[in-house]
Amino acid sequence: MRSRRPRSAAVARSAFAGFCFPPDVIVLAVRWYLRFALSYRDVEELLAERGVQVDHVTIYRWVQRFTPLLAEAARPCRHAVGDRWQVDETYVKVAGRWRYVCRAIDQFGQVIDVFVSPRRDAAAARRFFEWALGATKIIPVEVITDQAATYPVVLEELLPAAWHRADRYANNGIECDHGRLKARLGPMRGLKQDRSARVVIAGHGFVQDLQRGHYELAVEEPVNQRGGGRVRRARLGDLNPGWGHGVSLPCADQTQQSPQESAAGPAFGPDRGQGRRGRTARSRQTSSELT
Repeated sequence: MRSRRPRSAAVARSAFAGFCFPPDVIVLAVRWYLRFALSYRDVEELLAERGVQVDHVTIYRWVQRFTPLLAEAARPCRHAVGDRWQVDETYVKVAGRWRYVCRAIDQFGQVIDVFVSPRRDAAAARRFFEWALGATKIIPVEVITDQAATYPVVLEELLPAAWHRADRYANNGIECDHGRLKARLGPMRGLKQDRSARVVIAGHGFVQDLQRGHYELAVEEPVNQRGGGRVRRARLGDLNPGWGHGVSLPCADQTQQSPQESAAGPAFGPDRGQGRRGRTARSRQTSSELT
């Protein structure tokens, strides 16, 4: 009687499995497209100058595939959302038709969530708040909106204890944040699908929060080790192609810095937008040097 061979345990595939290019190239192209005012052909040209021949359609597929994965991988390292929200809508054209983009930021300027809808009604506002509340697990104590008639009804239903403000000029913060989104969408030749619009707009908010320091992707090292206590910030290029259906991200307690990186300086570029915790660490270091 023949013995049955034991089945080997199934090994989960990497999120980058099946792609011809290294994960570093893919993540770099996605970051360039979401962070800067570039078109897909611009990113193709920048990669070609660095010896990477890739078509702009492939870059589009990378953005659509990996932007949600990168945002989900960075979610555990995200700062807690504040309890004072500013909510407003803006307009974008998708396939020649106007779409409403509902966006929200907290008192620190962190983008809470985005929602693309073909209509501006109570159902869309209710769905946006349900998504935002479910994703952040935060109950705001103050919600600032414009004077649209849909907000009082939805807030009375979902957030009866929150203070609803609709004062003039109260939501200037979210209005200015809309301008950054419009500046990013300017070089594009238009959005063709609702799904691609949601991915690009949500990815822009994610990279914007990452640049502003709203993710705890930094570690303050001791003064006697690795570069004298310099704060190192990670970026999208530091994402590791983990196993499973997503990607893994080193948080603050996992991020390591080699001596070569310490000698080269911070990994995120110019020292700006370090965020609340980054600014606190920098101020402590400055005060210790003065004393």
